[in-house]
Amino acid sequence: MDDRTLATALVTDAADLAATMRRAGTETTQKTSAADLVTAADRAAEDLVRRMLAEHRPDDGVTGEEGAHADGTSGRRWHVDPIDGTWNYVAGLPAWCSAVALETDGVLTAGAVRRHLPDETWVALDGRTECDGQVVPDIADLPLARASVARFLDAAHLRDDATAPLFALLAAAATLRVSGSGSCDLADVAAGRIGLWVQVDCAAWDWLPGRALVEGVGGTAEVVRAHGHDWHLAGAPTAVREAAALLRTQAG
Repeated sequence: MDDRTLATALVTDAADLAATMRRAGTETTQKTSAADLVTAADRAAEDLVRRMLAEHRPDDGVTGEEGAHADGTSGRRWHVDPIDGTWNYVAGLPAWCSAVALETDGVLTAGAVRRHLPDETWVALDGRTECDGQVVPDIADLPLARASVARFLDAAHLRDDATAPLFALLAAAATLRVSGSGSCDLADVAAGRIGLWVQVDCAAWDWLPGRALVEGVGGTAEVVRAHGHDWHLAGAPTAVREAAALLRTQAG
């Protein structure tokens, strides 16, 4: 099984399991805050991915959001987000997905995102992005002023020192969209539905799968340090460049 086929199988099987457990009812608990949830389905889907990797890529490393870890010996590491958008998943909202990324010797080489609703499977490998097996055309370039910006927000983000640069960035954009799933948003960037994605202090599993999708359609990804945070940007090249410059002027 090649990496494209395997990445597709990993996210498809994880999302199918999560959807089945959602219909049956799944236990939910709180992690770090009321907005940070984990379910039995998160853990089951991650364990499924871990077992599939142990079978098909036993020498690869694994890092999962819910604690899966293996060091590996191949120089390759899979980053796993079994359910991105768990709040949405629990609430019955459609914006959730399963996502994986592959780094080879520290270089991002693949990403995959399975969205149960809409019925879409995204895979990027070696700089080319496909959706449901079809090559996705390059996204159009556009400035920040014409870009919709996707950003995850919870109450804590409105109380810390990232508020000023965030508001400056949003004021320069066309509009804000908040779905609650970073990987879903990044798939929408790759599809040309959203112009720019921005988030602070991302874990690898929240950033790398969607970053691979965006870079595979001619988009740009960059990390900018401002006000004590790492700002992760991905989207249309001009919008990313302008947002990065704005954040640097806000840096403290």
